[in-house]
Amino acid sequence: MMMHIDIAWKSLNKYGEELCGDKVEIVHAQDSDILVLSDGLGSGVKANILASLTSKIIITMLQEGLSVDEAVDTIAHTLPICKVRHIAYSTFSILQLFHDGRAYLVEFDNPACIFIRNGKLMDIPYEIREIAGKTVRESKFDIALGDMFAMVSDGVVFAGVGAILNLGWQWENVAQFFLECAQKKMSVHRVVASVAQVVDNFYMGKPGDDSTFLVAQAVPRKNVHFFSGPPVDKEKDEEIIRDFMRGSCKKIVAGGTSANIAARVLGRKIVTNLNFTDPAIPPTAQIRGIDLVTEGVLTINRALEILRKFCEHNGEVDLKELDADNGAAQMARMLIEDCTDLTMFIGKAINPAHQNPNLPMDLSIKMRLLNELADVMRKMGRRVEVNFY
Repeated sequence: MMMHIDIAWKSLNKYGEELCGDKVEIVHAQDSDILVLSDGLGSGVKANILASLTSKIIITMLQEGLSVDEAVDTIAHTLPICKVRHIAYSTFSILQLFHDGRAYLVEFDNPACIFIRNGKLMDIPYEIREIAGKTVRESKFDIALGDMFAMVSDGVVFAGVGAILNLGWQWENVAQFFLECAQKKMSVHRVVASVAQVVDNFYMGKPGDDSTFLVAQAVPRKNVHFFSGPPVDKEKDEEIIRDFMRGSCKKIVAGGTSANIAARVLGRKIVTNLNFTDPAIPPTAQIRGIDLVTEGVLTINRALEILRKFCEHNGEVDLKELDADNGAAQMARMLIEDCTDLTMFIGKAINPAHQNPNLPMDLSIKMRLLNELADVMRKMGRRVEVNFY
């Protein structure tokens, strides 16, 4: 079973604090994705350091092939117990999702992981175990395509306590909210954006505790083909289009010259969309059998801005920007929500349109943008293959 793990997360800092006392670490290993959420005692700088140490030790040791027992033992001997409250300096959850369909979960004093399958909340079978004097819950189970997991810190469960809600939001209600998002078939990025809004509202914009939500979902692999730039040898026009059109996947053409080549080789018409809402982004067009046809440099550049932000903010998106009615937003949306594998078909001919001295764009700019697009997609955990013509 070929699956891809979509992951997004966000933290809201405690009001008045510059640093977050929760820490998320994610590693895309060869055979699995490892997710760690740790919550440092208190808030601010001290909590941030404790949570960072905990998550970094765990993720580094697991990545090097050491066991959870060894990682927890290291933490127990590295971070002391709080002398006043007699509790650990940092709690944590570890979720390892293997690409062959296995899952491994270890939780220490964090709210229980929320597990949703086929639109239902599922119980995760667990065993209580003691590792280095810490009592942890350990689970080994199988996962299926579509399964969604949500890990949250205490700040989410206690959101609104003493203000809007007497006892806070509470785990059952948090789980119910994630369930409703899953039933609406929302992507993990949209789920995170929605839950962030709710938690912030419960705290009336002034979070009383660091609040973190980390969402992962097993999705089928989805390929997107991306064609831009005329081939150096005009004789290769048919070859690039034949390769680009192969297979049933989403297809994007970026650039006027590229669209003309596709239309000519396929014997189909280009229909330009006249209703465009953003004057800074050229209108899109339509060619039968191709999902998205856009202008080149300006559109790719704008889509890249959205993707860069997406990378910097851990898979969190500005939904207004992503759902905007323009070619760049549509391109970014397809690459974020409908793509686990990107195959690029790049023609390296010098485009005469880019040689106009009045235009600040040249071929090297377009090639740089396309190279960066491949790099950003790799950073997002997507597989990328680039073919030059």
